[in-house]
Amino acid sequence: MASRYKDLYKSEIISKMMEKFQYANINEVPKLKKIVVNIGVGQSARNAKLLDGATQELALITAQKPKICKAKKSVSNFALRKGMPIGTASTLRGERMFDFLDRLINISIPRIRDFRGMNPNAFDGRGNYTLGIEEQIIFPEINYDSIDQVRGMNITIVTTAKTDEEAFELLTAFGFPFKNK
Repeated sequence: MASRYKDLYKSEIISKMMEKFQYANINEVPKLKKIVVNIGVGQSARNAKLLDGATQELALITAQKPKICKAKKSVSNFALRKGMPIGTASTLRGERMFDFLDRLINISIPRIRDFRGMNPNAFDGRGNYTLGIEEQIIFPEINYDSIDQVRGMNITIVTTAKTDEEAFELLTAFGFPFKNK
């Protein structure tokens, strides 16, 4: 069964974007490439159980096993050695990407405390959007009683858009709740 957001993209968003930006070819319309969800666990150098908890929670949120990221170089001020595990990340593509975006926009973001909209200036200049979430408990997959620590995460939405304006329109068409500029 196709994802609801994938059907929305094919049926409505492509035609809206072609009309607004006057694309000559349907292949010029920006699309979602991938979504990367990342949890950094800097204290895992001292407590290995923190990394296990973050990995399990990220697996629940993204519905796939995340990879463990290791330090690329040693930093003595942080008691960090090269090769030590310092975080976990999961890259979503295809159906899982569209399903995650649907759950993020319609279920998780409205559960953020004192939410006033996402920052429209968080684009990187190449059409990619990164947002930070302070608490993993906004996701309904996480049981509040079973967490050992409240963790934040970064979510990067990578698009094929060439400009930030195109990416902004694409995410707005999906219903992304941006603040008014």
